[in-house]
Amino acid sequence: MNRRKFLIYTFYIFSFFYLFPEIIVSKKSFAGVRKINNKSPFIKETYLKFASPLVDRSETNMIIIHHIGGTDRDVSAAEVHQWHLDNGWAGIGYHYIIRKNGTIERGRPQNAIGAHCYHYNRTSIGINLVGDFEKSKPTEEQIQSALELTTFLCKTYNLSPTNKTILGHRDLSSTLCPGKNLYAQLGAFRQRIVDSLA
Repeated sequence: MNRRKFLIYTFYIFSFFYLFPEIIVSKKSFAGVRKINNKSPFIKETYLKFASPLVDRSETNMIIIHHIGGTDRDVSAAEVHQWHLDNGWAGIGYHYIIRKNGTIERGRPQNAIGAHCYHYNRTSIGINLVGDFEKSKPTEEQIQSALELTTFLCKTYNLSPTNKTILGHRDLSSTLCPGKNLYAQLGAFRQRIVDSLA
């Protein structure tokens, strides 16, 4: 190839990538790994009414991950709220519900004391990914939304994402929650948050 042809080919190659930059993809794109959005994720407000007044937390040092368990249906925050009201509780005990399509729904107000992990409610936020993860697996959309929400909460409360701050319910109580198929992903889940905050 002579110099003139080389310059023409080089011009065409750079012109192509200039005109179509979306063609350029990283190795991570091939692996199906999406970048975590560090901004506040979209939260679908539910405007739930509680049976008794809620009390604000004075400290937040943990994020506790749950599943519904017992059913793999795509239940809503409103449905879980009704279950908990039927138990004679103030209302939904989790702060967030993540639906199978990745939608994040508001449960309890973020600053309120939860009712999702005995002995640890006063200092934690509870996130529930709907499904029974002893039997099934969380969807990719649920994991992505959980990553974005948890990253946002770590930034909000100045938490370092470790196994002392992001835990499965079973780490603190005698339970199978959040199910073996979600619990097995928590190590990689924490690491992706560490990487996104670096």
